[in-house]
Amino acid sequence: MKKILELIEKELRQAFKAADYDETYARVTISNRPDLCEYQCNGAMAAAKQYKKAPIKIAGDVVEQLGESRVLKQAEAVPPGFINLKVSGEFLSEYLNEMLRDDHLSVEQTENPKTVMIDYGGPNVAKPLHVGHLRSAIIGESLKRMGRFLGHKMIGDVHLGDWGLQMGLIITELKKRKPELVYFQPDYTGEYPAEPPFTISELEEIYPAASAYSKEHPEYKEEAMEATHQLQNGNLGYKALWNHILNVSVSDLKKNYEKLNVTFDLWKKESDAQPYIPEMVAYMKEKGYAHLDQGALVVDVKEASDTKEIPPCMILKSDGASLYNTTDLATIVERMKLFCPDEIIYVVDKRQELYFTQVFRCARKTKLVKEETGLSFLGFGTMNGRDGKPFKTREGGVMRLETLIREINEEMYKKIVDNRSVKEEDARGTAQIVGLSAIKYGDLSNQASKDYIFDVERFTSFEGNTGPYILYTIVRIKSILGRYQEEGGDWKQGCIKAPANDCEKDLMLTISRFNSVVENAYEEKAPHKICSFIYDLANAFNRFYHETKILGEEDTGKKASWIRLLVLTRDVLETGIELLGFSAPERM
Repeated sequence: MKKILELIEKELRQAFKAADYDETYARVTISNRPDLCEYQCNGAMAAAKQYKKAPIKIAGDVVEQLGESRVLKQAEAVPPGFINLKVSGEFLSEYLNEMLRDDHLSVEQTENPKTVMIDYGGPNVAKPLHVGHLRSAIIGESLKRMGRFLGHKMIGDVHLGDWGLQMGLIITELKKRKPELVYFQPDYTGEYPAEPPFTISELEEIYPAASAYSKEHPEYKEEAMEATHQLQNGNLGYKALWNHILNVSVSDLKKNYEKLNVTFDLWKKESDAQPYIPEMVAYMKEKGYAHLDQGALVVDVKEASDTKEIPPCMILKSDGASLYNTTDLATIVERMKLFCPDEIIYVVDKRQELYFTQVFRCARKTKLVKEETGLSFLGFGTMNGRDGKPFKTREGGVMRLETLIREINEEMYKKIVDNRSVKEEDARGTAQIVGLSAIKYGDLSNQASKDYIFDVERFTSFEGNTGPYILYTIVRIKSILGRYQEEGGDWKQGCIKAPANDCEKDLMLTISRFNSVVENAYEEKAPHKICSFIYDLANAFNRFYHETKILGEEDTGKKASWIRLLVLTRDVLETGIELLGFSAPERM
């Protein structure tokens, strides 16, 4: 379906042309004075210089041509030259009925589907997820869902950290604690055990203990570095342990991401990129892209237009060891080889912007990607506590993600039980659904690049700009539809009629903007625009609800029209929250 703004603009273009003015001036926007009009065109102001006429004269000429418009109920020229517009109620009802018939609720599928990879998640194996992993996971998930809804092929990759020093530290600590394990016997030639020699709880204790010990004991750190080197060079016992670490960690990670309703198409790892490194390095040397600088192999990435210093991108350290840069560049090589994406989006902490500037420039300069391949960095801000500092536990440590989810769910459970609106046996499940909305909406309603305060009390409120408020509105609509059906009505039948009053029209106008919001939110990589829209829609519905006796209406035709409007409102709200990555319960 065409966007409603496009259809209004088409009317204005025809009117400008009929009045002998250039139709490019017929740009229409949503009114910034909703008390005066619904849409506006300021083109007469811009056209005044070209045509050497007063803007109000041009606006008047255009308005004169709009007298027979089927789309517009009112067009008015206002000094000094604005054109104020109001949409026809009949046209608006036709548009919404078409939305009802459309499986995609007016959102057109892209004519040029792209393959887009999203790199989000990024946890290290053997470490529990903490609140620092929240933003990348839920922002990336929302982008993936929006892209798919528009018809793009979206591929989400968790991109696990599994190949660095943490592996050597875990292996070294295990060797210290359990030296008798066969993994540490150099002459062992049998099959390695299928069961891991540790649980996830033990693994999560081993790494921080080894890390802390290595900072105080240089010889221990040297041993861990040597273990890392041996692992990366094929030590069979260490590789068997590495596989155990991966399997135990990934199984636990999947459970935790599932609680966030976040899924990945690929569970790729840093180690997957290692086979591509030797050939990539040789290619960079052969083509003259890379050169030695104080023993390290680097690629210069600064540009003449830079206003600040952009250091070279280091490919290998002076001792020949690879770095994160090396792995990320090799990962790009792997992605181009396996998936040939049109764009790769990295959803990462905004403090890494300089690093990704180096990596992207290096990938382009060395032609690891096609000229037209997009490399995008979506840097997100910090999630802070109410004190304005990074979110911590009461004890001051980094909070585990599962702890945050559990605390939010408990808060929601208390509120739901206090409301006594859900049966006791259903309260826990409902609390989890509503709790997830509090977490995700609380995060996504903020512009991704900005820091924000994670305020548990505010985010779990049923009032204001919160996830629970949006869900409460959806549940209210479902309740009305359920009662209508109990009274013998069929909410799947009938059509939406022209609005009878201002609050009904406001609701209809808000719904009609859904397709433009989704498209714009994806283009700008801005889930907060979906949040803003569904909050406006929830408010518009609740105003309509409070001013209208829907089920008490005696005119059956009017009641049926309102019911169909509720169905569309519900569908748009539920699609909106689906794009954000959460759902609504049947009752709250």
